[in-house]
Amino acid sequence: MYQHKIQYYETDKMGITHHSNYVRFMEEARSYALEQAGYGYDKMEENKIFIPTISVSLDYKKTTTYGDILDIETKVTNLTPARVEIEYVMKRGDEIVCTAKSSHCFLNENSRPVAVKKTNPDIYKVFESMLETKGEL
Repeated sequence: MYQHKIQYYETDKMGITHHSNYVRFMEEARSYALEQAGYGYDKMEENKIFIPTISVSLDYKKTTTYGDILDIETKVTNLTPARVEIEYVMKRGDEIVCTAKSSHCFLNENSRPVAVKKTNPDIYKVFESMLETKGEL
């Protein structure tokens, strides 16, 4: 699980966390989870695999403000040889403040889609080991 402390600059004139920051929190949590799994973005890029975001959806439940600590859980919920979907639950204590989902494709160094299961099975295995049925990312 990743933790993020809401910073003052992430709030708006009303003093609440601006909605656009939650996409950044998702990326922070995803990056952290991959590093914890031993295969961060830097290692993927060394292996010439890139995973751009192709879609994002968020459902805001409660507002957050400066100083709040968010616990962000990430789970791989769908995996194909060419794509991965990740869901996020952001909590302040026991209270869910946001749920979200992101979809990513696997690209090579020429920005061409690849079936990473075939071209880079080690990367595929990292995501496969984190499928929702097998545990948290």
